[in-house]
Amino acid sequence: MNNRTYVCIDLKSFYASVECVARGLDPFKTNLVVADPDRTEKTICLAVSPAMKALGVPGRCRVFEIPKSIKYIMAVPRMQKYIDVSADIYGIYLSYISKDDIHVYSIDEVFMDVTDYLDMYGCDARELSLRMMNDIFKKTGITASCGIGTNLYLAKIAMDIMAKHSADHIAFLDEELYQKRLWDHLPLTDFWRVGHGTVKRLARSGIETMRDIAHADEDLLYHLFGIDAELLIDHAWGRETATIKDIKKYKPSTNGISNGQVLSRDYGHEEGLLIVKEMADLLTLELVKKNKVTESVSLYLSYGEKMGYEHGTVRLASYTNSSSVIVAEVAKLYQRIKDPAIPIKRVNLSFNNIVEDEFRQMSLFSDIDEEIKEVKMQKAVISLKEKYGSNAVLKGMNLEEGGKTIERNNQIGGHRR
Repeated sequence: MNNRTYVCIDLKSFYASVECVARGLDPFKTNLVVADPDRTEKTICLAVSPAMKALGVPGRCRVFEIPKSIKYIMAVPRMQKYIDVSADIYGIYLSYISKDDIHVYSIDEVFMDVTDYLDMYGCDARELSLRMMNDIFKKTGITASCGIGTNLYLAKIAMDIMAKHSADHIAFLDEELYQKRLWDHLPLTDFWRVGHGTVKRLARSGIETMRDIAHADEDLLYHLFGIDAELLIDHAWGRETATIKDIKKYKPSTNGISNGQVLSRDYGHEEGLLIVKEMADLLTLELVKKNKVTESVSLYLSYGEKMGYEHGTVRLASYTNSSSVIVAEVAKLYQRIKDPAIPIKRVNLSFNNIVEDEFRQMSLFSDIDEEIKEVKMQKAVISLKEKYGSNAVLKGMNLEEGGKTIERNNQIGGHRR
């Protein structure tokens, strides 16, 4: 797998660019923000146009943080529209590269191993990338940037840090160029997987740059970061052993499903309990639909900025996909970990260690007949929802004040379709 050539392509300010193009506007000349006007000014913008970024507005700011002197268009998020455009662009990639050599990193970013295509197209990686980027612009009006590297990490860093300074929005890195050009680059948070917490811990030991990390005592780094130090050290040297084939072959040792939402306002204790129960009920339907069962549930609650968070896990008496069992246990977990005096702002719920229903072992304390009866009812509900829409069948709690299920059933990823 030596001497591979990887490409990382990112669609610039994707959501905002889609909205500009839909209006016949130039994203580089139009001030546009993608945010839901029905939410408060504290809501986070999904994206801002390149023109807004040029004025110093961060891509993920809150609406109230945009300077009052800047006039802009506010576009309501349309997640289905963005998914459709992303799918069209993926089709462009497939006209050049096999899906086996493409890893979709996010809705607006992909990695490609182009090694075996360069001779076939009679060009180098920069020219091939430019062809794809030009096709994207011609067919969708979206501008892309690109990083090329001798491994996946270097392709990502070339795109994230260097491509924005290139006239053709393309940059290349190998290990030698990486060490020469970026070893002293600041801030460290520009590098993939280096967060503010990592930077603070490094700084306390006098480590400020990638050069410092590369030459730091490895025992110290392992003491600070545990096994994660291995990746940090490799990346400091510009090394990455994983390939797209490795990513394609990877199977997680445990399976799980999760759901999360940022609430539109602060939710009190009882309102928060309602949200958690709704989420547990919906995730349980997903288990039944996939013919899966779970044996433990984890709950994460955020009290908002600077207020902290709570999290906990409960192990169920047996593997189950019974809504009544799971919702009751999640409610108990919520009551156990939640501070009743502090409102919550964000909730994440996950079902862990999921297996096929046929492999479950019933507890001696389980009412098998009741669970079978309930699962049949849940399957009937799923059938009705698939035929008549997600809100065709609702529970009483969904109609209570503060309930979010009806609203979220009309959304994609927590945003309007």
